[in-house]
Amino acid sequence: MDSITIENFRCFYKEQTVPLAPLTLLVGENSTGKTSFMAMIRILWDSIHGFNYPDFKEEPYDLGTFEDIAHNRGSGGGKTKYFQASFTEGEHKFQARFEKNGATPDLISRSYGDVHTTLEETFEKGIYSAQIRTPNGSWLFTDQVVERIPRLLPGPLFIYFSTLVSTHISNKEYSVFKPIQGSPNFTTQDWEYIKSFQNGIYQTDIFEVRPFSGAPVRSKPRRTYDPSRYKLDSEGDTIPMYLASRFFKDESSWENFKARLESFGRITGLFDEIDIKSLAGGKRGHESAPFQLQVKKYGGDWKGPWQNLTDVGYGVSQILPLITELMNENGSKISLLQQPEIHLHPSAQAALGSLLYPIVGSERQIIVETHSEYLLNRVRMEVRDRPLDPERVSILFFERQGLDVKIHPMKFDKDGNVVGAPSSYGKFFMEEVDRSLGLNT
Repeated sequence: MDSITIENFRCFYKEQTVPLAPLTLLVGENSTGKTSFMAMIRILWDSIHGFNYPDFKEEPYDLGTFEDIAHNRGSGGGKTKYFQASFTEGEHKFQARFEKNGATPDLISRSYGDVHTTLEETFEKGIYSAQIRTPNGSWLFTDQVVERIPRLLPGPLFIYFSTLVSTHISNKEYSVFKPIQGSPNFTTQDWEYIKSFQNGIYQTDIFEVRPFSGAPVRSKPRRTYDPSRYKLDSEGDTIPMYLASRFFKDESSWENFKARLESFGRITGLFDEIDIKSLAGGKRGHESAPFQLQVKKYGGDWKGPWQNLTDVGYGVSQILPLITELMNENGSKISLLQQPEIHLHPSAQAALGSLLYPIVGSERQIIVETHSEYLLNRVRMEVRDRPLDPERVSILFFERQGLDVKIHPMKFDKDGNVVGAPSSYGKFFMEEVDRSLGLNT
């Protein structure tokens, strides 16, 4: 995604368009919409990939009902009847609009690239009508025999619409599509455009490419794990299963991956070695036996003993799920990370900034919500000290302005200086420095 536009969504009232880089850092005070912003990125992705009923309550983003999600200006300003968002990808633009259906938001309009099919419905007195548009023209669709297919209340509008239209198409009943705005008659080609939305624009493995959404607090470590199927989750509860699967299935693959984890562990000072211990005995044990996740910390010339994950600092277990996902060569193309610095020492937070920078590229995008100046400054120094394009990094500063939040796009120049910052950016830190030096007494 190259940019995202939001309107009437949570604390974002007027339409705002902001850039997204391969590495985008979201900064600002608490309750300024950073998590909601990331949630909308996943909602947009779901909407284009055939999720006709995007889930606004799926972990780690529980956004509530339509009343909670649509921008609300209070008793004096009234409530909006819709919210919408879009993103650009190269020359293409995808847009989704949501309106209330019962207590939940319903996807009522979406378009992408050369396919501009949109849908707006009315449903009154037993008559269903919708206006649709494809690259060929626009039509008013009306169905007066709705008792054949009961209305789903509440339900995904696009699924219902697709069911109605497919019934008429299979019976070659094209007369239900009334041309408007000088359009030609509706054809099967137009139906193919519409179906592309029902099936999703991209036909891919959803479990491999759906954005990874990391929760701010990850799962607690366990002393012993029983083998089970790995399933990607926001808290990293099954990350040990993923590591164990690599350990047992391919020794060479595991050793390579293990080396990458250990490299980060040494840089951050969290651990020097990591390994899987099968409780079945033997060098590699058996994949069906319980296992433990162990780490080793060196002490000078001494390598130290192996320690269970539960017996070392909490920071190791909290960062391990995120690092594993980021280093997974078959991981999600978009990673949405909430406060990855939690439970990390400042030196480890800075090291995390160094890790994020080289991972991103044309095939990987990372959006990070952070309150860590150490992480932010390390990324800044990486831009300054390496001959890499500063355009690969974007900073979005979320600033509350009354009932609204304004997003300020910023970036680094080649010398690591912040460009485009409003006067309010960094105000707290500067005031703290002045107070520390006794300059504001």
